[in-house]
Amino acid sequence: MNYYESADLKRFAEVGKFRKDLMDKFFDYYNSVTGVDGALTKREKALIALAVSVAKQCPYCIDAYTQACLESGANPDQMTEAIHVAAAMEAGMTLVHGVQMQNVLERMDA
Repeated sequence: MNYYESADLKRFAEVGKFRKDLMDKFFDYYNSVTGVDGALTKREKALIALAVSVAKQCPYCIDAYTQACLESGANPDQMTEAIHVAAAMEAGMTLVHGVQMQNVLERMDA
């Protein structure tokens, strides 16, 4: 048995077992953001969600948004490029914090 089971994604709504009203509000918001074309198409939103899923390392989301990307017309090249954008962003966010190290070094006259 694994900690993350793909089948558990189908149980997501059960998180609202004790506070269905809160889960309903989440799903209303979630569906209004991701479920329709707006300024971004559903395909573009799915690609963004896939990139975030990989960056945040959520196996449930990776499963769901890989499928959503394909269903919305994205192809594997686009999906791969999207996750590379996420990887590049994460690298940049890590490296830019090197400025904090530089600030300490300057204060310590190192």
